[in-house]
Amino acid sequence: MTRAYVGLGANLGDREGMLRLALERLAAEPSVEVVASSTLRETEPEDLLDQPRFLNGAAVVETDLSPRQLLARLQLIECELGRRRAGPRFGPRVIDLDLLLYGSLVMSEPELELPHPRLHRRRFALEPLAELEPDLEIPGWGPVRALLAGLD
Repeated sequence: MTRAYVGLGANLGDREGMLRLALERLAAEPSVEVVASSTLRETEPEDLLDQPRFLNGAAVVETDLSPRQLLARLQLIECELGRRRAGPRFGPRVIDLDLLLYGSLVMSEPELELPHPRLHRRRFALEPLAELEPDLEIPGWGPVRALLAGLD
C-alpha cells in the first residue's frame, strides 16, 4: 500500500456538501482507504481572482492503485459529481480533486506531475497537509512546515 495525499476544493454550489460527497465516493473506491481528512477552510482564489471563494482541504489515502490509476479514479469522481472542464483554467468548479503526493514518488509526465507542480507555493494545499501530518516532507521541496513559513 502507498500513502497518497489528495487536495480537495470547490467554489460553486454546496461546497461543503460536495467535498464530503467526494470523500465518501473516494472511500467507496476499491483499493483506496481514506485514512484521514483535514478540516475544511475557506480560501481566496488564486491565479483567476474574479470568482467565488473556495473551500479547501486534503485527505490521506492508502492505496494499491498506481499513481495514474488513482488520478483516473479522482477524475472519474469529479465527472460523476458534475465537474466539466470547460471554461478558463483555474476557473470556478463544483469539485476539484488533485493528486498532491504519491509516497515519495517524483515524476513528470504530460498528464501527471508529482509532487503536484504548484504544491510548494499554495497555502490552501500546504495548510491541510500540515494539519494531517506536521512532519510531512514534500519530495524535492522539503518539510511542509518550512514551505508554509516561507510563504509568510
